[in-house]
Amino acid sequence: MIIIVLGRWPTNEYAITPGDSTPVAPLVTIHGVKTNPKPDDKILLTDVYLSTLTVWQEIADHFKSHVQLVPADELTEPGVSTSELNAQGFLEMSDAKQAAEVAAFRSLGWRVPSSPAGTVVTGVVDASPAAAANLHVGDEIVGVDSTAIHSNCQLVSYFHDKAPGTTANLKVDRVTISKTGVLSYGAVSSVPIVTGSVPNYVAPSGCPGLSGADRSWLGVSLEDGFHFRLPATVNIDTANIGGPSAGLAMTLTMINKLSAGSLTGNHVIAATGTMSVDGQVGGVGGVEEKAVAVHRAGATYFIVPDGDGDVNAARAADQPDLTILPVRSLKQALNDLRRLGGVKPIALSKPI
Repeated sequence: MIIIVLGRWPTNEYAITPGDSTPVAPLVTIHGVKTNPKPDDKILLTDVYLSTLTVWQEIADHFKSHVQLVPADELTEPGVSTSELNAQGFLEMSDAKQAAEVAAFRSLGWRVPSSPAGTVVTGVVDASPAAAANLHVGDEIVGVDSTAIHSNCQLVSYFHDKAPGTTANLKVDRVTISKTGVLSYGAVSSVPIVTGSVPNYVAPSGCPGLSGADRSWLGVSLEDGFHFRLPATVNIDTANIGGPSAGLAMTLTMINKLSAGSLTGNHVIAATGTMSVDGQVGGVGGVEEKAVAVHRAGATYFIVPDGDGDVNAARAADQPDLTILPVRSLKQALNDLRRLGGVKPIALSKPI
């Protein structure tokens, strides 16, 4: 009886296990510029499965290979519930797709103008002013009272010297996140909020021009929002996939679609890593488990971020005939692919 009870009792740990490796090309459609009608290259994105554990599962997983156990408090910021993980993952994927689109077009010579678009909620602390105001991950704050908000630090500055208990009206573009992870926005609405006292665990914001601790607290984590004017209409179907780590794979696939020839030298390539709009590749998690997944899918080369332990994790998977290619930038990834026999990408439409 004790064993059954323990087996069903949830723990505070999650398991990361190998997920799927998916060819990206069928997921990407581009309208408005010339594209390669039959790109032969196979570029894979890869994901991992994240699951909560019971006591019995935790004990069993300690004896399995290629399973990473992660405490719940390492997956979210202090005070943010793990119930936010799905929404956070879908927001990260939305950001990753935007960055991949911008980086791909810019790498081929297009100008992609940008403009600030408020500040986006990336986490809501339980029992906070933001939670009481019914703010959610993905909501975009574009104003407060009569002030337009263009960035995270502008919003922080607005409340920096205000006393706890201050009432304000946020202008919020509310997000709706579908079950498959599609983010959509409607009309801007006014959301009243009453600020709280800053908890002891909250560090100073570090925003330029601000000194000392904030006086008022909303209970949100934020990122700057941007609108980009792309030269074409792009859709990347990432239904039920969250997180930022497909950024590099999506960028390479878009470049391949927008240019002629084989970008990969006809090798099966897998890639993981975040992508910034200026072409920098950032670290991700679960790389050992991803290496297992891409090897199962037939990849011969796996491009991974060069840093944050990702290279060592990929090599620790010890997958035969899978070559690990560490990179720090999109430019380096393209250079590595040329050394494997790929062509230098040249846009099929003339960039403007």
